[in-house]
Parts: sequence; structure tokens; C-alpha cells
Amino acid sequence: MAGTDDAVAFFTAEAEHLVPAAHANSPWAPEMLHGRLLGGLLARELERAHGDPELHFTRLTVDLFRNTGMVPVRVDSERIRDGRRIRVADATAYAGDKPVARASAVLLRRTGQPAGAVRATPAWDAPTPDELGPAPRRHGEWPPPFDAWLLDDAGVPSTWDGGRVRRAWLRERHPLVDGEPTSPFVRAALAADFASPLAHFGDRGLEFINADYTLVLGRSPQGEAIGLEAAGHISEDGVAVGDCTVHDTSGPLGHCTVTAVANRTP
Repeated sequence: MAGTDDAVAFFTAEAEHLVPAAHANSPWAPEMLHGRLLGGLLARELERAHGDPELHFTRLTVDLFRNTGMVPVRVDSERIRDGRRIRVADATAYAGDKPVARASAVLLRRTGQPAGAVRATPAWDAPTPDELGPAPRRHGEWPPPFDAWLLDDAGVPSTWDGGRVRRAWLRERHPLVDGEPTSPFVRAALAADFASPLAHFGDRGLEFINADYTLVLGRSPQGEAIGLEAAGHISEDGVAVGDCTVHDTSGPLGHCTVTAVANRTP
């Protein structure tokens, strides 16, 4: 069962800034803001300013080009294109006056589904979070502030030791911003950052840190749990790319591609 601290949001809104709580820090350094939360804030701003019930967030690209400390963040956005079937919007996150991350989103108008059948991504055979039971709580230098069920290729619960983890279910325990529900789109944006450790974790630990991620969604996630399945990793000269399939308990819903650069193991 979640503890009372799980109700504490990652950010509190104060005027035009979002002030991080202590548990918003990164596993790479305790004084660094976690990059996944910047992705969540950018998605939140894009949804608040540019979302429409008739439009579907089909692509979100998040560029994490500068680390930031545990300082207030401001997020601005602008609409780049607004057509009959497509909307494109950009957002930028600032720490002080310095841009630290940016995102672009493509929204497509919902229409009738074509009659033709297309070979689709198959559902995975991983047990659901309900079937797996309560998520293990990890203790140590950086206990993750979210529930995570780690699985190997066969869907068997596993650990990071030896690089066997290839699948994961994630579920947020904390609201992103105090007093606000976390939307399905923002939950997917938060979970998408996990594609990097899932695709790039090796037998000596996580030696790559991601520079960006691109999340594409064929439909909106249902329920609170987001699943990720590593589909590929390619690297040379300290530069890596990885790919994951994104699931919920109803089936596959999208893909996430990440780029990463070699970095010390946290």
C-alpha cells in the first residue's frame, strides 16, 4: 500500500514557476533535477495550452540538452501550425533564464478508422501489475519515486544485476504538480524516459545517459500502469540509440526511441 508521502507532488506551482520537492532529484546526482520530470512538465504545458478532445497527441519529442539543479522551472509554449488535420506545438523549459529542455508535439485529428487490415504490433505476454502483486520498494541512495516491476524477456520478475531486465511496468506514486491529476498523456511522457535504462542497461550497469526521447502513440494509454519492452540497442564510440514498445494492460499503444551518450554509472 502506498505511504502517506506518496501524496506529495513533485512540483508546487508558485506564480509562473514550478518549485521542485526533494524527491524530484535524479539518480545521477542528488542535486540534479530528474530529466523525466522535465519531460512531464513539457507534456503538461503542451496539453494544457494546445490539447483538444478532437485531436490526438501522436508524437512527443523531448530534448534534454542541459542538466539543471533543484531550482524552480518555468515552461512556455507556442503553436507552430494549426491545420485542418494537424496541429504542431513547441514548448521550452527554463531554469532561471536558461533553457534546459524543449519538446515538440504533433496532434492529429481523430477520424474514422479505415476498413483495411494492417499487420499490427502484437500484444506481449508479460503478467500485469495486478498479477505480479505489490511493486518491490527499493532502498538505497536513490529509491525510485514510482512503482516499477522489472521483468526479463520471458516476463519473469528480475533485477538489474547482469543486465537481464528487458521489460518493465511503471506506475506513478506522486502527482506531477500539486493539486492536479496526472493525465494519461503526461503519464506516458513520464514513463517514456525509462526507455533509456531499459534499452541501454548492460552487464556493468547503466553507462549511457539519454539526450532525448521520442514517444509516438497510436492511442491514449488506459489505466495507471505503463509498460515498456526493450526492442533494440545499437552503439559505437560512446553513442547509443535504443527502441522500446509501449504497452498498457489492454495491449500495445506506441513506441519510444531514445538517443544516449556514454556516462559514468550512478
